Amino acid sequence: MALSRREFLVRAAGVPGLLAARPAGWPARAGAVPRSTLSRQALGFPVPGIQWRGDSSVTSALRAGDVRAIARAPIAPLASFDWDAVGEGLRGRFRDLRRHVVFEYYPWYRTSPWQHWNQDDRVPPVDVASNYMPLLGPYDSTDAAAVERHAEWIAASGAGAVNVSWWGPGSDTDRAVPLIMDVMRAHDIHVTFHLEPYTDRRADVYARDVFYLLEEYGRKRRWDCFLLPEDASGRSGPVFKSFRTIVPETSTDCHGVTHVVPDHTPASAWRLATDTVRERLRGEFDHVTLLADSLDFGETPAGGFDGIAIYDNYVEPPLWRGFATECTARGLVYSFNVNPGFDGIVARHVEPGSCYRPPRIVPDGDALDWHSGAGRTKGVLLSKGRIRDSLQTTVGLQTDAALGNAKKGFFLVYVNSFNEWHEGHQFEPMKSYSDLRPDERAIGYHNAFRGGYRMDLLRGYLQRLVG
Repeated sequence: MALSRREFLVRAAGVPGLLAARPAGWPARAGAVPRSTLSRQALGFPVPGIQWRGDSSVTSALRAGDVRAIARAPIAPLASFDWDAVGEGLRGRFRDLRRHVVFEYYPWYRTSPWQHWNQDDRVPPVDVASNYMPLLGPYDSTDAAAVERHAEWIAASGAGAVNVSWWGPGSDTDRAVPLIMDVMRAHDIHVTFHLEPYTDRRADVYARDVFYLLEEYGRKRRWDCFLLPEDASGRSGPVFKSFRTIVPETSTDCHGVTHVVPDHTPASAWRLATDTVRERLRGEFDHVTLLADSLDFGETPAGGFDGIAIYDNYVEPPLWRGFATECTARGLVYSFNVNPGFDGIVARHVEPGSCYRPPRIVPDGDALDWHSGAGRTKGVLLSKGRIRDSLQTTVGLQTDAALGNAKKGFFLVYVNSFNEWHEGHQFEPMKSYSDLRPDERAIGYHNAFRGGYRMDLLRGYLQRLVG
């Protein structure tokens, strides 16, 4: 069924009513940045103190009414795909192909005291901040046994790297890195980092923190498992991705009040930071790749970024060819994430008058009856379809000889995610539904009848691609 332009944009945004946030004729009034955590969350701003990420670059642009990139992206049908032939071609070009498949990895979970499992008023260990109960239960990211099990699953999948969510020097996530790297190294898994919105002054600390990561977890460890992927010509260098990189200056809420976006960073500031990184690393690496999570094809190159790698599972695979074409025209590389959809938790307590909207379940999961066997089965089928389509599409676009990545010899597949349980797109195995205890079933978790189905499916595809 054909979608109207408005329906298409709303679906792409993934937030019901988002594009109706400022009705025509309503005044725009500049307001101060809200102080309360709930207010910042309702407006989509990050809250560094609780490691709440806020809207991505794409969603923040849509919230501000900038729909240019989404609006002009044509919807393309999925092309035919020969997994074995494509895998053979990739293995012939990249001798370290496993390193080019990277799980997004979140080390922000704690159990004493609880962190992240208790987000949005959840009360662990039975009631956790996810629509799914993990197979391991609510674990601690500094528990060596939990990290060991993660590494086993990742290595068995065929992926060869993780991209660690990092919240600045000395943060809880930073302190977790040495253990993670020790365990991952033992399983021949390499580690890189994506820089989160841990300060409103992003560009001021960007170069400093890239150098910190290279020094602490690269040089000091003699590069034992720091990810330095090779391009098709055999040249290697680090790759850094960032979340919420390019955001608008202001955002207007559902009441027509315009707020200053606290972490807006102009392209000129980003350019100074990215130029600083490249100048200092010149001669040490063949190249360094800096990726923004943006679909702004003007600001991204103006800020000195090499390309895009978005996180948004609402931006669906049929749109990606249009974005890859835009990137190719501007000399940017691109990576679109493999994902099973989105099934995020809903806030239980919302401030009166808040502009909060519950996240949609995608693909097409809002109407599912999770209390029925048929509903759970349909949810699994939808998720499997998204995994297949997203992997096939991102690999196909990156190996298309007419597009930029193939010409530049760049190939990088992010899997979103290994364990972002809040948003429901984790590949880490969940408990099978039959193994949920009565008190866990009472919460209403969406666990599948076979808890490891996502990882099993991905493993089957990756075996054909990476060998």
